[in-house]
Amino acid sequence: MSATVSRPEPLTFGPVRVYPGHKSGMFPDGNQVIVQGADTRVAFDTPLVARHIGADLDDVELVILGHVHEDHITALGRLSHAAVQVHEADLAAAQSWEGLGRHYGYPPAALEAVRVKIERDFSYAPRPDATGYTDGALWELGGGVRVRAHHLPGHTSGHCALVEESSGVAFIGDIDLTGFGPYYGDATSSLADFQRSLERVKDLDARVWVTSHHRGVLTDRQAFLQALARFAGKIDERNDKLLGYLRERPQTLDELAQRHLLFPPGADQPYIDSAERHTIAQHLAQLARQGRVRVDGSATWHLA
Repeated sequence: MSATVSRPEPLTFGPVRVYPGHKSGMFPDGNQVIVQGADTRVAFDTPLVARHIGADLDDVELVILGHVHEDHITALGRLSHAAVQVHEADLAAAQSWEGLGRHYGYPPAALEAVRVKIERDFSYAPRPDATGYTDGALWELGGGVRVRAHHLPGHTSGHCALVEESSGVAFIGDIDLTGFGPYYGDATSSLADFQRSLERVKDLDARVWVTSHHRGVLTDRQAFLQALARFAGKIDERNDKLLGYLRERPQTLDELAQRHLLFPPGADQPYIDSAERHTIAQHLAQLARQGRVRVDGSATWHLA
């Protein structure tokens, strides 16, 4: 007999309720945000914990997605009565499997394995009725409760922070401040965009910061900035790691991808090889622009 999972108790900040996922939303779970206005109830994303919340989520009229990945859209299939909106750069990924596949950018065999996994583990269902929003979009929910979107790309091309302005609660999504560090391993991800977003997120007018994963809720600005600095520092650590590999000997992208810059040896997910290659290629291009590495005619990378 399987164990019954109880409804988590929310943390409340004015009109905002935050339902913590397992271990503060550690992946594959996440943290669920619900905003209650006088006229409209809205959810930000729908992670795995959405399965255990009940009526507070089931009665939402709108789901605003901060971005599209399988772990943020778990309940979209059963919330068919609710409208779905997402930044226009991620819209196709919400509307169809074909759009999500282009969003991931994995080889066909890996995509098929991912589809099986997310249908089984995340109740994946496309929402062809989803519509797009743009940077600065504002939702007036009634009674002075309002949500504004801040486009912070990098994790995906459409990744956004969603800020409830009356309470100063900022849902910063997968700028998640985890020890893993920034993830920019998919086809629409961008290291350069992520670095710019890590600077811009500091300027949000917020008193509370809610991450999708692991860290959960931070209410002290200094603690937020310290966690953000550690998170951003993973990018420099990855550069140093790559330079260390090339100090051993010149190597191709294929060889470097086998060294696993992101994931520990033995990690077994169908997308890992693709994510490693995309991530490392971006780092190498940046290091080359800085004059720290070079590539020869046989596509072998060297220290400059």
